[in-house]
Amino acid sequence: MLSMGKGDRNKSQSARARIAAQQAAQRRTERRRQMLAIGAVGVVVLVVIGIIIGLEVSKSTPKQATSGPLPASVQAKLTVPANVLATVGTGSTTPAVLKTVSGPPLTANGKPEMLYIGAEWCPYCAAERWAMAVALSRFGTFSPLKGIHSSSTDVYPNTATLDFYRVTYTSRYLVFTPVESQDINHNPLQKPTAAQQALWTKYDPPGDSFPFINIGNRYIAATTYDPQVLQGLSWSQIAADLHNPSTAVAKGAVGSANLFTAAICKITGNAPANVCTTAPVTALESKI
Repeated sequence: MLSMGKGDRNKSQSARARIAAQQAAQRRTERRRQMLAIGAVGVVVLVVIGIIIGLEVSKSTPKQATSGPLPASVQAKLTVPANVLATVGTGSTTPAVLKTVSGPPLTANGKPEMLYIGAEWCPYCAAERWAMAVALSRFGTFSPLKGIHSSSTDVYPNTATLDFYRVTYTSRYLVFTPVESQDINHNPLQKPTAAQQALWTKYDPPGDSFPFINIGNRYIAATTYDPQVLQGLSWSQIAADLHNPSTAVAKGAVGSANLFTAAICKITGNAPANVCTTAPVTALESKI
């Protein structure tokens, strides 16, 4: 038998060491690959969980609808035909929503004044703006109005409505003074004057609820119909419904507009005659 020399033994040991080192390196590489694969799977799982949570949150959290210029076709429909006004009458509202008050007449620039204090986020203001706009369109003209939605987190969320912030209203018969005191996020927007605040506090103590509508300091109104009738409708759909006396929108908004019209006619001395001597205004004047 041949014996292995010292050199051969050293070579054999070196070879085994190299093989062992290579195997160890391969095992380390394989473990790294496994760890990377596990890490990648973990990342994917976390991403999927994040997406699922995000979807659930988006389902449960109402989204704030955007605002923008009101389509011209919508503003044009604020002028409601006389036959629709007459057919609706008081609709789903009642003369009792107007509270009669006494005091010095509210005027501005030598004309009777209608004061509105509201907030962009307010869903009840959202409903009243439609009624006020229909009534006031019979006595004058608005500059191009902006469309806005009420708060997404309040009752009747995202109600499509008009925005009176910095609006211009022109009329021979009265002055319309809108004050949108808070924006959609409840931040201060327009501050009532001391005189406006005094009226608000006097007739709606402590003077911090919305909306507040003062017509010539002869009639006070707040909520005149149910905003629920506007839910889920776009500006265009609401505007179209204003012209259909059988709709809940017309019965609410147009019915209230007829009451506002009668109240305005009382403070303008029934001017203009082509508005104040038509149905149902003459009949309503005797009821408010």
